[in-house]
Amino acid sequence: MRVAFGSDEWTSLTDAVRADLEARGHVVVAAPDGEWAEVGLAVGELVASRAAATGVLFCWTGTGASIAANKVPGVRAALCTDAATAAGARKWNDANVLVMGLRLTSPEVAREMLDAWFTTEFDENESANVARLE
Repeated sequence: MRVAFGSDEWTSLTDAVRADLEARGHVVVAAPDGEWAEVGLAVGELVASRAAATGVLFCWTGTGASIAANKVPGVRAALCTDAATAAGARKWNDANVLVMGLRLTSPEVAREMLDAWFTTEFDENESANVARLE
């Protein structure tokens, strides 16, 4: 799977997540470097244009990057802090961009979130709710 990937700052966490994605067999499509708004929009555009099937995005708190990504039509970026939240975002919201904060996310929690993100299917019973977002 092609995964859009971006951060406004490169850290040991972003390095670990990128390595994890590649170890899972995903092709990482890096967004251009920039500030959180630019990176968030770039990841959102990669997902919305279907250049990537999903996205993984970071900024210090995760909030700014998720707001920026959600400005792109068709993007449903979810700021997640744990695996249960990531699973819920996929299951109930059909989220297509996973956003993590650099400040508090550990590599172990990020791995758990990725596990949930890639193994949780969208619940089609939520289709009407997701359609309202369009």
